Amino acid sequence: MSHAFASSLWHEGIMPSWIPTRPDVWIAALITLLVAAAGGALTNIGPWYFALRKPSWQPPNWLFGPAWTFIFTLTAIAGVLAWRGATSSADRTLVLGAFALNAVLNIAWSALFFYLRRPDWALIEVVPLWLSVASLIWVCARYSDVGPWLLIPYLAWVAFAAFLNLTIVRLNAPFA
Repeated sequence: MSHAFASSLWHEGIMPSWIPTRPDVWIAALITLLVAAAGGALTNIGPWYFALRKPSWQPPNWLFGPAWTFIFTLTAIAGVLAWRGATSSADRTLVLGAFALNAVLNIAWSALFFYLRRPDWALIEVVPLWLSVASLIWVCARYSDVGPWLLIPYLAWVAFAAFLNLTIVRLNAPFA
């Protein structure tokens, strides 16, 4: 649907005004859903996970879904803001590359921890994941005033997850 066509539908009262019409918003939403779905598909909360010893301060399992939904929403918005601020092809390639690398690392952590059942490997992988979030902040800061601030919760959550991951490894090692 073209932006002009959707705008005309808004003016006619056919489409609600809260539905975004810009393609970059739809693309960011679709990519975000794909990354979340891939990570979710690799996250098996079953007997193996429940048998792990975990610290008393670990958040309840039900909190992880809403936390990731919030983080992914803010990340998608930051990505759209950076994309809109990046005017050259090289700038847009940088934005896209940073977000693509982060998506791969995000999915890889779930694969290592939950699918392969290797929290020890996930602990090693969480370092590049955290660095990729930090690089997203740096990249977004080049093209948006608001975008980098939207990524602070993601950086904090990955730092917290890394500490939780470390604690789980210490409580349950060795893994094989």
